[in-house]
Amino acid sequence: MKRAFSGIQPSGVIHIGNYLGAIKNWVALQNEYECFFCVVDLHAITVPQKPDELCENIRRIANIYMAAGIDSKKSTIFIQSHIPEHTELAWILNTVTKIPELEKMTQFKDKAKQFKNSVNVGLFDYPVLMAADILLYKTNIVPVGEDQIQHVELTRDLAKRFNLNFGKNIFTIPEVLVHKIGARIMGLDDPNKKMSKSATSTYNYISLTDLPDTVRDKLKKAVTDSGKEIIYDEDKKPAISNLLNIYSLVTDRDIKKIENEYKNAQSYAEFKENLAQVLIDFLKPFQKKLKELEKDKIYTDKIIKEGAEKTRKIAQDTLREVKNAMGLI
Repeated sequence: MKRAFSGIQPSGVIHIGNYLGAIKNWVALQNEYECFFCVVDLHAITVPQKPDELCENIRRIANIYMAAGIDSKKSTIFIQSHIPEHTELAWILNTVTKIPELEKMTQFKDKAKQFKNSVNVGLFDYPVLMAADILLYKTNIVPVGEDQIQHVELTRDLAKRFNLNFGKNIFTIPEVLVHKIGARIMGLDDPNKKMSKSATSTYNYISLTDLPDTVRDKLKKAVTDSGKEIIYDEDKKPAISNLLNIYSLVTDRDIKKIENEYKNAQSYAEFKENLAQVLIDFLKPFQKKLKELEKDKIYTDKIIKEGAEKTRKIAQDTLREVKNAMGLI
């Protein structure tokens, strides 16, 4: 089977946008690819983290994967920092990476503005570590959100450059996989900006762990457009289009059918109340499974350990090829 690789940082709040834009698609990929799903904790520390919270969040992300449907019998779940080859390959790839390539990375520019008093080298070098993550496993496809496409393109460039420089096709050239539907779930408080794990307002997102009353409150206060028509039009009605998109993805129903169901609605209130209930019903089994997993740390640690054992062997084999090609003994 061809391989797929992706991961989520153990920072911020995991929300419905993360699920619909990433994890939902990962679950479907399990039957087509040999999947590696990583908790990318080394990426998380490129911005300040509280150690106790980070430790808790690392295990929580692994549990979220499983609660959302990632099957540890089909896919490999592991922690990035448990595989030292990630950072070793990142250093090697640094030697074939050009500074201007990193300077033009959009995410670096954005985060450098956000953390202008604490920009570190790790934040600048983030895309090279991401390239190492992907290339270590001879990955064929990388399912990512639109904001990560630029990083995967750099990964492809570095893989081609390394292969050309050292005369061997050591690295597989990965393809980016972006699911257009669900690729950009927008904020409830601002439909012009993507729903964010690090949003300052909790009214930006629906967390996967939000309780029913919280979900209802957030949907009630979600930004809407002028008028009352419930129609999908990203240009004229970005807010209601975003809510329709969420409704469609959660229920697996066509947007046109949802529009038709609410064509006689007198206001947005009924639609938002129903969407809240749809989300509550959707989150209920997920939250139940997550609670069960969080009670059994031994099981979670077992899955993580097994994942590390499998990925470490693959990573070591790839790094050995890289070193041999470069003349490192």
